[in-house]
Amino acid sequence: MTALAAPPPAPPERTKTRLLELVKRHGPQTAQDLAQGLEVSVPAARRHLCDLQEQGLIEARTERPGGRGRPQHVFVLTERGEAAFPKTYSSLCVDVLRHIEGLFGEGAVLKVLDARNNEIISHFEQDVPANLPLGERVQGLVNRLNRHGFDAVVHQEGEQWYFTQRNCPNLTVARQYAQLCTAEKTLYAALLGVPVERETRMACGQGNCRYRVGPPTS
Repeated sequence: MTALAAPPPAPPERTKTRLLELVKRHGPQTAQDLAQGLEVSVPAARRHLCDLQEQGLIEARTERPGGRGRPQHVFVLTERGEAAFPKTYSSLCVDVLRHIEGLFGEGAVLKVLDARNNEIISHFEQDVPANLPLGERVQGLVNRLNRHGFDAVVHQEGEQWYFTQRNCPNLTVARQYAQLCTAEKTLYAALLGVPVERETRMACGQGNCRYRVGPPTS
C-alpha cells in the first residue's frame, strides 16, 4: 500500500495570516505557543514573527505569566495589526458625526475635531520640542502618523520638506466629512509651527495625501 504524501506546507503569507489570527484570538503569545498553534518549528515561527515585526503588525513585550514567575517574551498586535481585522469603527464614527451635525449644526463637527487637535498638540509638544530643526519635527510627526497606520514617509527636495501619507485609516469618514481633512491639515501646521499645504488627497480619489511643509522656496 502506497504511503500518503505529507500535505504541502502552507504558503508563507497564509501562515503569517494564521499567526496574526492566533494572536488576535488568544492574546499575547510566546514563539513556542505560536509554533505549536501553526504546527511549525519554533525557528520557522520566529522568522514569520520577524517579518511581521518589520511590517509593524506585531510587537514583542516582556511579561510575567499570571503576574508571577520568570519574565517571558510574548508577541501582541500593534494598532496597525489590529487594523488588519474588520472593524465597524468607521460606520460608528460617521453615525456619531451625523448626529452631532444634526443636533448642533454644521460647525459643531469642526469644533469637536478642533478640541481633539488641542489634546493631540499637547502630547506632541512633549515628545517633539518646538526648538528642534524643522526636518526633525517633520520626522517626529511622520513617526507618530505611522504608529496610527498612515504609512507615511518624509523627503526633502532642495530646502523644501514634504511628507506623504500612503494610507488613510479614516478614509471612509473623510469621504463623507471633509471637516476631518480640514482639521487634519490645521493640526499638522500647528504641530510643525509652519504653514502646511495639501497637494493631493485620497478622499478625492487620488493615490495618497501629499503635504508641502512651509512656504514654497524660491
